Formats: sequence, structure tokens, C-alpha cells
Amino acid sequence: MEILDLRHFASADLRPLLEEEIALWARTLSWDYTTSAEMILRYLDSKILPGYAAIERGSIFGYSFFVYEQSKGVIGDLFVRDPAAASLRNGIPTYDRHEVQETLLTHVIETLQQSPGIHRVEAQLLAQHTGELARPFLEQGFSRHPRVFMNFEIARHPQTAPPLSPQFELRPWAEEHYQSAAALITTAYRGHVDSDINDQYRTLAGSLRFLNNIVRFPGCGAFDAPSSFCVFQRRTRSLVGLILCSLVRPDVGHITQVCVLPEFRSAGLGLAMLAASTKNLRARGFHSISLTVTEANDRAIALYHRIGYESKRVFDAFVWEG
Repeated sequence: MEILDLRHFASADLRPLLEEEIALWARTLSWDYTTSAEMILRYLDSKILPGYAAIERGSIFGYSFFVYEQSKGVIGDLFVRDPAAASLRNGIPTYDRHEVQETLLTHVIETLQQSPGIHRVEAQLLAQHTGELARPFLEQGFSRHPRVFMNFEIARHPQTAPPLSPQFELRPWAEEHYQSAAALITTAYRGHVDSDINDQYRTLAGSLRFLNNIVRFPGCGAFDAPSSFCVFQRRTRSLVGLILCSLVRPDVGHITQVCVLPEFRSAGLGLAMLAASTKNLRARGFHSISLTVTEANDRAIALYHRIGYESKRVFDAFVWEG
């Protein structure tokens, strides 16, 4: 086995592996990874995708890539083919999948930590189970934050819409809400564990970048304005709650953001926004809705369970501060 720089390869080299990864995401997460895969292939052909590939007998059977965001590095993906589905030598798998995963991650982590100007590294390995690949991260000083992938099957639950207090107004998402939404996110996550996992939440500029990535780029599905809503306080006309939804499959929505200002967290705004998104997706014939939530956020998890969301898997987020 060899570990080589991804920029030595073209899209044709990686496409068969990505097709297997697309099938994995569809099977385990009900998520169409095709758009993300095509973006990866375009970057590969442009020779601008940093990362590493595991090679055996001239074929790629595993890869991991990362991106630079100013003084931060983000590990974007990791995938290694199941040896049972790979080439065999004398009937015996030619590699240990877990060992290859750890080797690729070690190369990526070391590269990022040694990159000039990089003071922070983040990773969220949605397709790997919690604890499965913790060792290379923990050995290099990363903190670990288990997160929960949850799913809501729309047809199994009756349509409910808790009444919203007259002091609030629910409005559809609009581009004009960009600046106020970023300010809301920054305030809502101040001192919250999720701002440790994603440092974009800590500043207005970072929250604007987060919104831009959600609304204008397909990395977390295609943004869906009709199922995204804002809550305003009528008296002050200020934004106090936000829910954003993307489409990760033609019949599956994914909640990418739901937050409420701290002083309004007992006013039922979260329930009202979730109900509004669900009602919109139900009317359009969607099958299910997914979301992710940090395991330490007990209050949010209890709310999601109460309205019918089910925990499907636990994965890890890792953070290193240099």
C-alpha cells in the first residue's frame, strides 16, 4: 500500500470510489452525496484538492481531503473501500480498513498541524460511528464531541402546529434577513458547546460565512427557502428565531440550523419553527427530515425526541486549537 498526494490524480481515478461512497451515504443517511462528489471531482481535476489517497496495485481504494479556511483547516471527508468488496489476493483481503483509515487521517492531521498559519483544525466524520477513529485525533491533542444524527419520518406522525404567541410573527426566509440572521446565530451560540465545535458561530463575520455556505453552496444539500423560516418579535420587529432547511435527497429535508435567542427559549419558538418546516415538507410530499445535534445538548435532544425524531447514529466532531 502507498499513501500519495491526491493532487497526483484525476477525477477518473477517484470516480469509482466516490460511486461507492455515494451508495454508502444513500444507504446509511438517506442522503444523496452526488453533488458533493461532483464538486470533489472538479477540484481534483483542477489540482487544487489537498489530501491523500491510499493506493494498491495502481488503484485508489481510500482517500481523505481537507480545505484551508484562513487560519483554520477543515477535514472534509474520509472514505476507505470495504476490503470485502475490494480486490483479494489469494482469497484474503489485502488491507485492514481501520488501519488505512487511521493512516490517512494521521497524514491529514500532521499536514494541517504543520501548515504555516494554521491554528485550528476541525473535523466532523458523519459516516463513521463515534469512537471508531478517535485515536489519531486524541493522540494529537484534539477534543472530541459526540454528535447525534436524528431522523423524523413525516408520515408516521400527525400534523401538529403549536400556537405561536401573538407577540411573535413567523415569516418565510428571505435574502434580506441575512445580516440579522448572522447576528442572531452569533448571539444564540455565545458560550454554547457548538461554538467550540464550529468557531464560525463566534463572530458576525464567521456567522455570515456559515450562512453563505449553507444558502449558496451545496456542501450540506441544496438550500430550501420554502421550508426555512424566521420568527420576529412584533413589538421590536427584531429577529429572535431561525430555522434553515436544505434538501439532501428529492424526498428528504435536512435541518441545517435552528436557533433562538436565549431570552426566548421557553416561548415555544423552536417547536413552532420545526412544525412550520415539517408542514411545508409534508405538503410537498417529502418522506423524512434529518438533523444533527451535539450529544451534550440534552435540552435540544429531549425536544426532538418528544416530537418524534429518532436517534439513528452517533458520530464524532473533533477540534484542535494550536
